[in-house]
Amino acid sequence: MRKLAPFDRPAQQTPRLVIAGAIHTVDAQDSTATAMLTDRGRVVAIGTAQECRDAAAALRLDPEVVDLGDAVVVPGFVDAHAHPLMYGQLMTWVDCGPEKSGSIPEIVALLKAAAAGLPAGRPVRGYGYEHRNLAEQRHPSRFELDEVATDREVYLMNASGHGGVVNSYTFEINGVDRDTPNPEGGEIFRDADGELTGEISDAACNMLTGVHGVKIGHHGPNFHLADEPEEHLRQLDVATQRFLAGGVTTIGDAQVSRREFDMYLRLAEAGRLELRVSMYLLSHLLDEALEMGLVGQFGNAHLSFAGIKLYADGTLGGWTAYFPDGYVGDPCRTGQLYHEPAEYAELIRKAHAAGLQTATHAQSPTAIEMVVSAIEAALAEHPDDDSRHRIEHCGLPTPEQIRRMAAAGIRPVNQTQHYFNWGEGVEQAIGTPGERFNPLGEFEAAGVPFTISSDAPVAEPIPLEAIQTAVTRVTRRGHKLGPDSLRVSADAALRAHTYEGAVSLGREDDLGSLEAGKYADFAVLGADPLAVDASEISRIPVLETWVAGERRYAMARVEALTP
Repeated sequence: MRKLAPFDRPAQQTPRLVIAGAIHTVDAQDSTATAMLTDRGRVVAIGTAQECRDAAAALRLDPEVVDLGDAVVVPGFVDAHAHPLMYGQLMTWVDCGPEKSGSIPEIVALLKAAAAGLPAGRPVRGYGYEHRNLAEQRHPSRFELDEVATDREVYLMNASGHGGVVNSYTFEINGVDRDTPNPEGGEIFRDADGELTGEISDAACNMLTGVHGVKIGHHGPNFHLADEPEEHLRQLDVATQRFLAGGVTTIGDAQVSRREFDMYLRLAEAGRLELRVSMYLLSHLLDEALEMGLVGQFGNAHLSFAGIKLYADGTLGGWTAYFPDGYVGDPCRTGQLYHEPAEYAELIRKAHAAGLQTATHAQSPTAIEMVVSAIEAALAEHPDDDSRHRIEHCGLPTPEQIRRMAAAGIRPVNQTQHYFNWGEGVEQAIGTPGERFNPLGEFEAAGVPFTISSDAPVAEPIPLEAIQTAVTRVTRRGHKLGPDSLRVSADAALRAHTYEGAVSLGREDDLGSLEAGKYADFAVLGADPLAVDASEISRIPVLETWVAGERRYAMARVEALTP
């Protein structure tokens, strides 16, 4: 039987006086300090250096002095929506993103080169393409992936993580042909003549997990592809270093199946869990969670259960978000809902009645309406002033839906890097409404607290890039998305990636700001994100990352651990 006791690392034993050019506390007053006293993993005092020395003397502490010079300290970033194991796993796949390939022949060449170095029969896996970024402006076909291999699986994942393209061999071994019906919650795409194109989305990806792999039905995109447990642990180790390199100290894993749960337990038992993880179990496990009595948060400072993850629709990047009238870029595509509204409402009702927080992926106005209506009904039946139900991504809510979110206490968890990376593609897909993608300024104006996260591996866990994009709404290609009313200030964006992230995870009593009694989780930055020009925020280096008063990352360290 696994035991909880070993999960917590030993508390910091050395008291420390941390001195910096500025320490942004992100507390209720948005205070700025210059020194912080830490002991046993927590902040003891914060203010001036003399105030902290006085506090140390009163407590009979002899702190080690950590002088950071002119560096700026902020609370450790909270990445409230990410997929760490998937992120680590993709680091072992072939990067076919825009920096590596701009056309389908270039993708094929990359995959061919990888296949040549793999043992016979081992699948070839690539990731990172977005069809609107390719010269051909389309998805590759199965026939093009057949050029890579015809004797093993070839899978090219879309940047969204909600599907991609497979070769003919993958269809053959899974018994999929032109007459195979679409699975509930997924699609096997066909051309005008009814032939398989090779593209698959969402629940159709179940075929990739193997006979004994994780099966989640129509409860979400299935990216739970199996490797040996030791390889998964290595992948999590490498992913952890990437998060720490970005200044991230806490993660909300937004899609936990048995695979992820098992790996976190193993990692924690081995003493290798260097940051904090709050787990959201995927909704196909809801009945099992309730049967086991998981009706509230449990765990400890490093590994805890937070709630239930659901899906309303697909993704804007992969064109599977639900637009019943079709996409402007392709009127034949409508995307899909994962659940019928009544079925979804029952899942929300059941989770809410048990006291569980829910976090639902929803992008289109139709999908967001399904979520908001279900939560309103659940709250009417079981009132709760602090249920904190979340909408993940919450890409294109209407102004009326935003007002209802404010009234119901629904929290959007947004990813500004999505429109940084492919905001132009969203406009091409759905037209002018796409410029409102992630309308943070509208949330702020309506009094809706918002959270910023990465959705790694859909975007790299670089909080300063996410903050810059929230402030400027300028994409990677230099295009400004929408009017200034959608922007927020640097202060608001920093709060969204720290304190509000902790609130969205139910961890604000311990995390998210630098205050006496909270954990000493913080990032050391090479410049002040609240003082530099907004267009320069993403260029600020993360010099160090500390968790529970211990340095877990220094700038040169991660390079040696990158595969």
